[in-house]
Amino acid sequence: MRNKLVSPYWLPVWFFAGAILTGALLLHLDASHPGGPLGFVDALFTATSAMCVTGLVVVDTGTYFSTFGQNVILALIQAGGLGIMTFTTLIIQLLGKHVSLNDRIAVGQSLLRDPNFSLPRFLLRVLVWTFALEGAGALALWAMDPVGFSPYSAVFHSVSAFCNAGFSLYPDSLTQWAGHGGMNTVFIVLITAGGLGFFVLNECGMLLWDSVLNRWRRRRKPLRLSWHSTVVLQTSVFLVVVGTVVIFFAEGAAGNAGNGFREHFWAALFQSVTSRTAGFNTVEIGAMTNVSLAFMMLLMLVGGSPGSCAGGIKTTTFRALCGFVWAQFRGWRQVRIGRFSLDQHSLNTVVSLVTMTFLLVGAGTLILAALDSGGSGPYLMARDEFLADMFEVISAFATVGLSTGLTPTLGDAEKVVVIILMFVGRLGPVWLLSALQSWQSERRFRVPTANLPFG
Repeated sequence: MRNKLVSPYWLPVWFFAGAILTGALLLHLDASHPGGPLGFVDALFTATSAMCVTGLVVVDTGTYFSTFGQNVILALIQAGGLGIMTFTTLIIQLLGKHVSLNDRIAVGQSLLRDPNFSLPRFLLRVLVWTFALEGAGALALWAMDPVGFSPYSAVFHSVSAFCNAGFSLYPDSLTQWAGHGGMNTVFIVLITAGGLGFFVLNECGMLLWDSVLNRWRRRRKPLRLSWHSTVVLQTSVFLVVVGTVVIFFAEGAAGNAGNGFREHFWAALFQSVTSRTAGFNTVEIGAMTNVSLAFMMLLMLVGGSPGSCAGGIKTTTFRALCGFVWAQFRGWRQVRIGRFSLDQHSLNTVVSLVTMTFLLVGAGTLILAALDSGGSGPYLMARDEFLADMFEVISAFATVGLSTGLTPTLGDAEKVVVIILMFVGRLGPVWLLSALQSWQSERRFRVPTANLPFG
């Protein structure tokens, strides 16, 4: 039993839970919020939101918490962004312990999608990429607006953006820079980089460096992006472009175009990018149209890419699901994505992940709606509340952090529901299912097979 509890599948769960509990205890201290009281549930909510890089808040981060409290939140964001698997293996490596083959395979499949990798070299690359991009982002924010972004604020927002956390020291998030092209670009780059995944970032960096060497040495065979990176980049660009177009026209038709075309375009582009688990906003979410909110919920469910700071079912899962549906329409036996087709195990994983996601989101929405209104309100009066509840649940599960304004009004029971959704969403339902399955033993018998009519 003890070996099962410390298996590669369960170690991230315990470390994640331990970090959240430690952060909650620190945030509960008076030193973290000298201006007013903070209940333990609110402290636990904030710690979970930070560690799960979600961004949902029950109190204003910039005014309610002291510098000590903000540093605790920042540390939790950084730890959650890098990923508990990375920190776990880093601790094992620093302690000089032997990393077993099972641990290596588990880490490789979760973060690199490649079981044959060097653990120290991989960890070093992750840290270098993370701190380099966060440092460059902080420097850019401070240089463009030294008044709006002090050095500490620039670092805080850069880390929050790259880790796709969405925590802001300003009560209105980034609305004061809605039409600022430079600020929007910096945040979009940081959010996108954090949501692509460390493997994709590393491969893009190697490809860029190789192209420079090719020009210098005049080589004829440059490196080629892997299938995984190609699928991630193509799907990410597609989602951002489609999301921008939908939000642009939906908000424009409703008269929410802001101050001219330029600001309206930046707002649509930014919300399309940030909906992929970042949590920042340059417009008031509660004032957006139902069409925009519905499409943003779809973007939130998809999220970022495997091995990244982002949540959601991931871009590769979305692409595989689209490929599966397309193959069924065409009558193909293989689900082809680019130059390869998916094996049956991958398709089973996709179906399991999507099914569990919809079950968890549906159950969470119903529970939150029942706790919010007792389930007794008439539909015509409560329909807007139901949409807000669903938006909040998806935002929590996909670790996005966008909110229509519902979070601060939640009761303790509703906050606990959101806490569970953030925790499960950050670890991933398939990962938790695998952890539970690791306790089970394989059946030693088979039953006869048969066919059922469907559809």
